[in-house]
Amino acid sequence: MTCVSELRIDRRGGGIADLVIARPAKRNAMSYSMWSSVPGLCAELDADDSVKVVVLRGEGAHFCAGADIAEFGERRSTAENAREYGEQVEAAAAALGSLTKPTIAMVQGYCIGGGCELAVACDLRFAAASAEFAITPAKLGIVYAYSSTRTLVALTSPSFARYLLYSGNRVDAEHALRVGLVDELVEPDLLEKTTRDFAATIASRAQVSVRGASRMVEKIVSGLDVADDEAHDLPILAVDSEDYREGVAAFLAKRPPQFR
Repeated sequence: MTCVSELRIDRRGGGIADLVIARPAKRNAMSYSMWSSVPGLCAELDADDSVKVVVLRGEGAHFCAGADIAEFGERRSTAENAREYGEQVEAAAAALGSLTKPTIAMVQGYCIGGGCELAVACDLRFAAASAEFAITPAKLGIVYAYSSTRTLVALTSPSFARYLLYSGNRVDAEHALRVGLVDELVEPDLLEKTTRDFAATIASRAQVSVRGASRMVEKIVSGLDVADDEAHDLPILAVDSEDYREGVAAFLAKRPPQFR
């Protein structure tokens, strides 16, 4: 277990690690130091070859209630301070979004403001039916960052992004599922098992396929219309991988593959 401030990494075995927002007394609200710690922890997870899937979760009843607004009087008191604070938030979301390992946000309770920003930065979002979502800059006189707005629009739609950003209103988990903000919705007592079962499924697959697919989707979402050299080469280079040889051999032998 690696701890930095009120964030920690729990390595659970089987290729799965949790990145835990561990400030339950504050509904896991993110302090400035916590935002600043996210990129380093993501780099540690990326460098760990034993980790194949990362689950982002909150400790206790909530995922994350957003930024710790009690700090704003000091941390966002001037335009320069606000710029510095915003850069830390953007860097945290970017670090999650650029992880080469698949990421799943396991959402229960509040997923508000900056918490929703972290969840949206992940590849997938599994949520309890009781979860609540909101993005609240309009309640604070803040303009949401370009990169996170673009991700939200790509994930849902321009109109739903406007619905959230204009109003700051909360939506329930069923609404979030309908518009694509959530990928799977389950009863609260099944959330952890459902999320971990799916994470284990990803960890058991050929990682050359998982990472190749992740890179392809990233390029498409970023606006690539015609395959560049990397997109063209990824399927071809996979043929030289140990994963490919094991997958074909296992299929022919009618046995489960053992990807390394």
